[in-house]
Amino acid sequence: MTKGRLKTVLWAVLPLAAGLALRLWYVLHAGRIEGDALIYGGIAKNWLRYGIYGFTLGTDLPKPTLIRLPGYPLFLALCFRIFGFDRYVAIMYLQCAIDLGTCLLISALSGRLFGRRSAKAALWLAALCPFTAIYAAAPLTETLTLFTIALTFYSLERWQSASAPFNRWLLAITAAMAYSVLLRPEQGLLPATVIPAMAWIVWQKSVRQKPVWQKSARRLSLLCFRPVAIAALCVVLPLAPWAIRNWRTFHVIQPLAPRSATDPGETVPTGFQRWYRTWAIDFASTEQVYWNYDSTDLNIDDLPTRAFDSEDQYQRTAELLSDYNQNANATPAFDQRFRALAEQRIHTHPLRCYIALPAARLANMLFRPRPEMMQIGLDWWNWHEYRGKTLLAYASAALNLAYFLLGAIGLWLWRSRGWRPYTALASAMVGFVVLRCALLLTLDNSEPRYTLELFPLFIVWASCVFRSHTDQPALPRKQQLH
Repeated sequence: MTKGRLKTVLWAVLPLAAGLALRLWYVLHAGRIEGDALIYGGIAKNWLRYGIYGFTLGTDLPKPTLIRLPGYPLFLALCFRIFGFDRYVAIMYLQCAIDLGTCLLISALSGRLFGRRSAKAALWLAALCPFTAIYAAAPLTETLTLFTIALTFYSLERWQSASAPFNRWLLAITAAMAYSVLLRPEQGLLPATVIPAMAWIVWQKSVRQKPVWQKSARRLSLLCFRPVAIAALCVVLPLAPWAIRNWRTFHVIQPLAPRSATDPGETVPTGFQRWYRTWAIDFASTEQVYWNYDSTDLNIDDLPTRAFDSEDQYQRTAELLSDYNQNANATPAFDQRFRALAEQRIHTHPLRCYIALPAARLANMLFRPRPEMMQIGLDWWNWHEYRGKTLLAYASAALNLAYFLLGAIGLWLWRSRGWRPYTALASAMVGFVVLRCALLLTLDNSEPRYTLELFPLFIVWASCVFRSHTDQPALPRKQQLH
């Protein structure tokens, strides 16, 4: 092996080894098999054992459900076939490998956009990012979702750089987007930004090349947009069996998963959710109040002072929660009382409820310390109780902010230095971030993991900060020909 070849191998092996060590440490010390992980695992086991996509209730056959898309249960079912039922640790090890594959895709995309030095920086930033790495230690959709996002944008760049529109990268883009949508319903934002970018790319190529077979605008449109149309169709097709199953089983039109995460016929506490949105910001409220509704008591001491506009409103809220705790269930009557309280608060402060609080929830999801997967209390800022963990939380917040700042600076540098060869790709990346943030503004519950999907793109942008002027990134084929 030549010296140059050895250096190339080493700069890839070292960050990957460090990233693997970090993920294995999380599996051994921070692995979590609870909540949604058990829901996905239960669906996968019932699917294998009974051929029913649903939950087990007592000793009866499983009850069908549609609250989770089949992408991740399918992955778990395949793993259970290979490793055995409930072998979640083996699945975590597999997710460690998949997550390192995501790091390589991020690095490869950065290298093609900004050069070799940026690729090295991107690999280190991705491999040692604790916020994405820790989710390899939980049987949840995040690791696979991050992989599909990285694969989509890397394949989009390779597809743009290829000379022919029909190639393996078109297949990779389509497969990544289709499976991403099967993992999480909001991942429909991925094809919503990538498909228009693909259309723009093929249009620009057709205009520049002016093929000799062009006889009419209609024929040009049909031919040049054919790969884009095929990709869009193939993204939607996997949802058809799921939609048909939901119609046959529940007699509802549901091609994705319901926003309320409830099956047909179940009550949705819209009044409680509306009241919750009039004051909730942080993840602590999500865990202490939002998730506990209709399952356990609600403590008024868990509500912040912004949940009350007056002493009278405090008394009404305390009385409502006391009645709820005594009845031990969330009836429609209670939901109406929550709704009345919510309407009063919204009428008094509409700008706070419709603008300030959604923006605060988004900021909380983006910039909080992200200790939800670690054994750190919800009130992590309580120095007198946690001390060392409080310092860890502040360090985590600083590191999280550093990733976002580097990403923002890198995006600005990319734009200022000229991203014209990759205008469509850059627009798709920015569009995905903007649309996802816009979607998060509509959510009731603040959960930092909903912003993890932004990290692959921010890491790619951040690597532009380390770009060397001597490196020559790979340009699309149309640029090389000119």
